[in-house]
Amino acid sequence: MSVKKVYVDHSATSPVDPLVLEAMLPYFSDRFGNPSALYSQGRDAHEGVEVARAKVADALGAEADEIIFTSGGTESDNLGIIGTALAREQMKGHVITSSIEHLAVLNSCKHLEECGIDVTYLPVNEYGEVGLDVLQDAMRDDTFLVSIGYANQEIGTIQKIGEMAEIAHDNGALLHTDAVQAVGKVPINVKDLDVDLLTLSGHKIYGPKGIGALYVKKGVSIEPMQHGGGHERRLRAGTENVPGIVGLGRAMELGQEWLETDIPRIKGLRDRLISGILGSIENSYLNGHPDRRLPHNAHFRFSFIEGEAILLNLDYYGISASTGSACSSRSLKASHVLLAIGLKHEDAHGSLRFTLGRSNTEEDIDWLLVKVPEIVAKLREISPLGRGADKER
Repeated sequence: MSVKKVYVDHSATSPVDPLVLEAMLPYFSDRFGNPSALYSQGRDAHEGVEVARAKVADALGAEADEIIFTSGGTESDNLGIIGTALAREQMKGHVITSSIEHLAVLNSCKHLEECGIDVTYLPVNEYGEVGLDVLQDAMRDDTFLVSIGYANQEIGTIQKIGEMAEIAHDNGALLHTDAVQAVGKVPINVKDLDVDLLTLSGHKIYGPKGIGALYVKKGVSIEPMQHGGGHERRLRAGTENVPGIVGLGRAMELGQEWLETDIPRIKGLRDRLISGILGSIENSYLNGHPDRRLPHNAHFRFSFIEGEAILLNLDYYGISASTGSACSSRSLKASHVLLAIGLKHEDAHGSLRFTLGRSNTEEDIDWLLVKVPEIVAKLREISPLGRGADKER
């Protein structure tokens, strides 16, 4: 059976943009040199790295020497969080994060707990927001780091990071934000936000996999987690992934243009999808904040049925979506994010995430608005809990 292919899982990963691939290709062949070498091929590679560093910095409102290239978001989170703790005289003190962070943040914080550091996991409200008063109340004299994601990887809620940075600084702490899901989707200026550390990843913004970056504000001390040569200001040893770095730089550059062109269009598609789903399917709900959310994210829950069943049926019709964060989507456990916003296990299991991208069209939304209600109705019909669900609210 020939079916229309609709990819709506861009928060899991995005395709490499042809212009990004074009920029990368010479660094696999003609400009293949080691960027640490002094001869011409090495100098060419080094120039590619530094031009890309400047592009990433420019997109964030940072300085080029504040950008450290890594293998991706997970490494950047680990380096930012654990590296900050390692830079202290003793592995003591207090760190604050939230209960809905990406596992790269949560597990980094759990590692710090194993090393003797206290960690507070802040609760969130029904929309997934960390209250500013909650953060303020959690601050202690020995708090040295606050790590709160800019926007949630599942439900798309955007936090008040600028205000949180102010609270952290007023209490003598640093602020790290995982902005992997937000970079390229919303304008971000690290100087305006006054954050100390920021994480981003290439494959979420039409760049290649295996490359990311950590912004480290001048004057902030972190220690490396891997040791070798003096690469990346001695903070990330290992020969640089030059094609990946070049691709990330180009993707960040293009992302600035797309903020003014594609993002408003994508937001319009998302809003049409949200209103269409909620208007056509009884006992359906939007997870996350209705307004303070990423412009491409639509996260629903459907009573009486399992999200995995919806997902498999969607795949049959050529639709690629997600039940949550791609890093945990193969787990049978209910999402920690959805439980943290107060959902029951059965409601959490009935959730589905659509994240739109540059390739999506009005026709894609038309197809979703036909197939999703059809699939939900079919699954409810065979579910003991779902029979008659569409007749009650």
